[in-house]
Amino acid sequence: MSETEYATSADGTRIAFERSGSGPVLVLVDGAFCFREFGPSRDVAKELRDRFTVVIYDRRGRGESENTLPYAPEREFEDLRAVIAAVGGEASVLGQSSGAALSYRAAAHGVPTTRLIGYEAPWVGLRTGKDGTRKQYHADLDRLIDAGANDKAISYFMVDMIGAPRFVPLMMRFMSRKAWRTLLGVAPTLRYDAAIMGSEFTPPAELADVSVPTLVLCGSKAAPEMLAAQEKVAASIPGAEHAVLDGQTHQVSPAALRPQILRFLLEKTD
Repeated sequence: MSETEYATSADGTRIAFERSGSGPVLVLVDGAFCFREFGPSRDVAKELRDRFTVVIYDRRGRGESENTLPYAPEREFEDLRAVIAAVGGEASVLGQSSGAALSYRAAAHGVPTTRLIGYEAPWVGLRTGKDGTRKQYHADLDRLIDAGANDKAISYFMVDMIGAPRFVPLMMRFMSRKAWRTLLGVAPTLRYDAAIMGSEFTPPAELADVSVPTLVLCGSKAAPEMLAAQEKVAASIPGAEHAVLDGQTHQVSPAALRPQILRFLLEKTD
């Protein structure tokens, strides 16, 4: 395990990160629930550190990073900017799930990104309830978290917002006590992911301001609305490429990501 380092964000929040490998700098941005000790980033780093200096960090409110309030998506853009500054001042960025949305939006706001890759930003729109009206994601999620119902907030985020099958939260609950306790502990930060996705859960107009080479990825086994969302993201970012990884789901294999990452980040600049 690499040594933990710290960057200080614009509002004074301390953000924990680590780096491994050698080569061009690549920063990984996690999605909902995830941080260095919980989620895909460390396995992705292991897959890529033979070609890159891979940086992984705990988003604010998770792991060893602090949580300064009030929250706004801009604070997380500043967090990413601070991490990049701490590792040299510019970097390529790879975001997964809502971390992809964060990465796209941060680049649109001028965070110094040389090349950008996103995997399945879940801009899948607002789903409807049984009565046909659109669900109010932010208000519903706030109400559950404010009531201390973190378990229900997890289920609501996974099923109602993202569209996972209803058995998924049950599987998460029983996979291990430690993992479930971790999920309960980070559940309040689901508000942050919801804020990053925006009020309508659709690609924001600001993606037109992304001015760096961008690759938009998704898996062939994604739900139709997820596939459509990635097409919209690619169409929204000037000059963006779009590729589909055969046989991959939202839980993409690091080995499946590797060829696209090497091609996009290295072959065009060698």
